[in-house]
Amino acid sequence: MNRLTLRTLSCGVLMSLALAGGVQAQSTAPALSSLPDFTGIVQKNAPAVVHVEAKYSGKKTPKGRTAQRGGMPDSPDEDDPQMEMFRRFFGMPMMPSPEDQQHTSLGSGFILSNDGYILTNTHVVDGADTVTVRLQDRRTLTAKVVGSDPQYDIALLKVDAKGNLPAVTVGDSRSLKPGQWVLAIGSPFGFDYTVTQGIVSAVGRNLGSQDQPYTSFIQTDVPINRGNSGGPLFDLQGRVVGVNSQIYSNTGGYQGVAFSIPIDVAMNVVKQIKEKGYVSRGQLGVMVQPVSDDMVKALKLDNASGAAVTQVTPGSAAEKAGLHPGDVITAYNGQSINSSVDLPPLVGQTPPGTKSTLSILRDGKKQDVSVTVGEMPRDKNAVLASGDIEKPASRSGATALGLSVQDLDSETRQQMSLKQGEGVVISNITGSVAARAGLQPGDVILMVNQKKVSSAAAFREATKDAKPGDTVLLLVRHGDQSGFIGLTVPGGKDE
Repeated sequence: MNRLTLRTLSCGVLMSLALAGGVQAQSTAPALSSLPDFTGIVQKNAPAVVHVEAKYSGKKTPKGRTAQRGGMPDSPDEDDPQMEMFRRFFGMPMMPSPEDQQHTSLGSGFILSNDGYILTNTHVVDGADTVTVRLQDRRTLTAKVVGSDPQYDIALLKVDAKGNLPAVTVGDSRSLKPGQWVLAIGSPFGFDYTVTQGIVSAVGRNLGSQDQPYTSFIQTDVPINRGNSGGPLFDLQGRVVGVNSQIYSNTGGYQGVAFSIPIDVAMNVVKQIKEKGYVSRGQLGVMVQPVSDDMVKALKLDNASGAAVTQVTPGSAAEKAGLHPGDVITAYNGQSINSSVDLPPLVGQTPPGTKSTLSILRDGKKQDVSVTVGEMPRDKNAVLASGDIEKPASRSGATALGLSVQDLDSETRQQMSLKQGEGVVISNITGSVAARAGLQPGDVILMVNQKKVSSAAAFREATKDAKPGDTVLLLVRHGDQSGFIGLTVPGGKDE
């Protein structure tokens, strides 16, 4: 029994000591034969994967190497709880020599066509003075950055290769499903043509307003590290389905959660860069927030799915379509919106001028609204311009109204770009829970339970019938940002 157990473990198969020897021997064959063989994929595609080297002279440094979410800190503090973040990786940074004072960062990329177009991440080459790529046959070629888009984190390079380069086969990322095998080829830590494998952990993963809000990522457990950025993610048919971009880590190293940009998104960027020289994105002109539990209760919704509209930009596609604060967007062109972060990628990837359909809940009733999608200004990166995400105001522990209001004066209205008869200003916070909900004197209340309020008297009238346990939903303007806050009338003393 002991000899049999040692033999099976030496083959790398973990067997139960409680099983009989004959059963053990028979159980290994099916398990081994079902594992995929990646050698053919690697042999065919490795020549089309490149090592990317970006150099920054003088005082320039790689723009992506920042100690913030979406960047790679120079020396992360592992004891800092705020350091758990999404990270983009250049690769092994090489310190400047006294002679040339150059910073060099390394990444990966892959050849799209034999005439020399190469795809990588924007953060790998952004701001570089020179970019070179090295092929598997050790050729080194100077690359020109044809164009890039920071929002999608995709850059298109071009080398002069006279049509003799190997190229990858582009697949369809829309057909990916959780559980499928995938593998990556790249240069982690500068080790060229390293192959790692895993499975698709999730698809359509949106990271929120602070990190590429227009991208629905492919999440995998493929080991991705510094230097993998910009490299290809392959399916079992040897087709590129993603561009490796980020990991989630609190140490700077791989921890089992990696993110790739879908190849369909990347190729749309490539097409636009080639045709127009820039990337255009659709916009609705709304600001939205997640549907909170308080909103579910106050609006009598079935669940917290959807994106709650908190602000509509004047003159925008959303205003022309008749959207207004308080609407809850539940679907876009038939695709469900489970959270507010689901909306930006769908709208952003819609060509401007396209007629789309929004499914919304208004006053508890479902209806469809037709909207002609506008175009996001290229020179404005604000989330509001794209019409999608706002960080929700604090909603923690709201158990009482605990506030007093007064009419707005004309000067304040002008400063906040409010119309006559629009909103009341909070003059005092009288309850602890109102304060915990983030309300402050000077905040302007625009709506109560989806009804506009124009005066302090109107506010009192709108809230007078609220009973203990009822949730009053307020649309509050703080500075130039608006958001819904739910306050629940207390059943006893506010303490």
